[in-house]
Amino acid sequence: MSDFTTRPEIRGTFGVATSTHWIASAVGMSILEKGGNAFDAAVASGLVLQVVEPHLNGPAGDMPAIFYSAKSGKTEVLCAQGVAPAAATIAHYKSQGLALIPGSGLLATVVPGAFDGWMLMLRDHGTMSLREVLEPAIFYARDGHPLLPRVAHTIAGLQAFFEAEWPSSAAVWTPDGKAPEPNALFKNPDLADTYARLIEEGEAAGAERTTQIDAARSAWREGFVAEAIFDYLADACVMDVSDKKHGAVLAPADMKTWRASYEETLSYDYEGWTIHKTHAWSQGPVLLQALAILKGFDLGAMDPMGAEFVHTVTEAMKLAYADREAYYGDPAQSEIPMDVLLSEDYNATRRKLITAEASQAQRPGRVPGFEHLADAYVARAARDFDVGPVAAQEPTMSHLTEKRGDTVHLDVIDRWGNMVSATPSGGWLQSSPVIPGLGFALNSRAQMFWLEEGLPTSLAPGRRPRTTLTPSLAEKNGTQLVFGTPGGDQQDQWQLIWFLRFVHFGMELQQCMDAPLFHTMHFQGSFFPREVRPAEIMLEPNFGEDVIHALRARGHKVIVADPWTVGRLTAALREPDGMLRAAATPRLMQAYAVGR
Repeated sequence: MSDFTTRPEIRGTFGVATSTHWIASAVGMSILEKGGNAFDAAVASGLVLQVVEPHLNGPAGDMPAIFYSAKSGKTEVLCAQGVAPAAATIAHYKSQGLALIPGSGLLATVVPGAFDGWMLMLRDHGTMSLREVLEPAIFYARDGHPLLPRVAHTIAGLQAFFEAEWPSSAAVWTPDGKAPEPNALFKNPDLADTYARLIEEGEAAGAERTTQIDAARSAWREGFVAEAIFDYLADACVMDVSDKKHGAVLAPADMKTWRASYEETLSYDYEGWTIHKTHAWSQGPVLLQALAILKGFDLGAMDPMGAEFVHTVTEAMKLAYADREAYYGDPAQSEIPMDVLLSEDYNATRRKLITAEASQAQRPGRVPGFEHLADAYVARAARDFDVGPVAAQEPTMSHLTEKRGDTVHLDVIDRWGNMVSATPSGGWLQSSPVIPGLGFALNSRAQMFWLEEGLPTSLAPGRRPRTTLTPSLAEKNGTQLVFGTPGGDQQDQWQLIWFLRFVHFGMELQQCMDAPLFHTMHFQGSFFPREVRPAEIMLEPNFGEDVIHALRARGHKVIVADPWTVGRLTAALREPDGMLRAAATPRLMQAYAVGR
């Protein structure tokens, strides 16, 4: 195992900030330098990511965060995942002739969540004003930022579609009728004006910091932002991936009544570490389930870059993800048997299913009283959904094509020991038309629901979609670690592999980032068109031909990715003596860790 890394692991004591874009990381560090805490820095970074990675997240998207407050000593989840609108019924969607909810357009929209979530974090845990945390985003939106080549290519590939079907998007993303060039200075003055007006309305409400933040939240959900959204939606009917035009079901009351919220984490103990995740309204517990299955294997005796390790971890992930598809959903509306799914007896039975051969079948566990959900998943995964032409807007991993959406991630730790791990997503420029005058699009998260009754993931008013967004926080003997990645269904796979190498093999943060990664596409995908690819795994070529050959000999259908294209992990760590460490993947040449 080589000690070589592509970049140094950042170390210091004052603060560290790491994210999927170097500008957002620098902005986060600048907030720490100005005296802000990790929450202030996370909010400022998150708002900037909406500007510089608009193909991966936006203000009307979604945002889960796991954070530790040094003041309270508590680790919590912030849920900024919007719910299905009141009019989002299975009957309505089926009346449109749909078998699946489209992966783009207005029918796929749930209540926008990200902006309110960031404001809730700022109000309750930050120290800075609304103006201080919004000004960096306004600067890059108004004065411009170097446009990522992937964003430029995404826009270029969709220019004709925007002009023909989504003219409000064409106005923002192809100003003067031209697609922007890679690395050119790109501006979004409408978004800058939206942010600036939120500051103005906040400051007009009073001098108190929390008063201003709450006023901005109100302006968002029932003021000028909501008015612009519903003025547009009143008669908008736009093309989506179903190859038909549809309008939205989102209504003013849906936005007016929804709020971001806090809840307890779900945790699991592994090798002395306690790992905190979100509950089953995201895929977060799947990482905990995989750890529970793998607890019975001597991973430390394996080569972390070898075929035995890849095979064993892959087979555990297949089992955990099968349970995700069968049993996960919004715990506020469905009973989720998580106590069984994380129990030792259950996972002892699950791990016995792992043999030397690659499994080909979908194998959710049989939880007493919930067997019908396992049966429903197996039947669903075998179905061939008639979705018609599949356009280029469905979201999945960013490294496979420039025309698909994905996610961003950030981790911040300050000198006081506050820490934040957040995975914002949704509101992709390629998945929904821009709201005229606001400079951003709505989300398409409703595509995670199923149009069949009786499931935890059935479409239902007020229900949270079961997302793939899954930040992480782990702790052991006073050491605390935050980490995460974009990547849809791959998020908890890449995090799991990274964490196992960190725990079992003594690899440092950056060394784990640089090691080759893999993932399976065996289970049913979370995004339209909900594909199932039995026994398929994708891995990076630097595993070597011997490993690739050995995996194929076990029955895995191996797809070799382009070099340095799998995973977008970032991580930050605080040791008991106050030493801080941070790292970011070199893949896609965007993510960066900074600190001192």
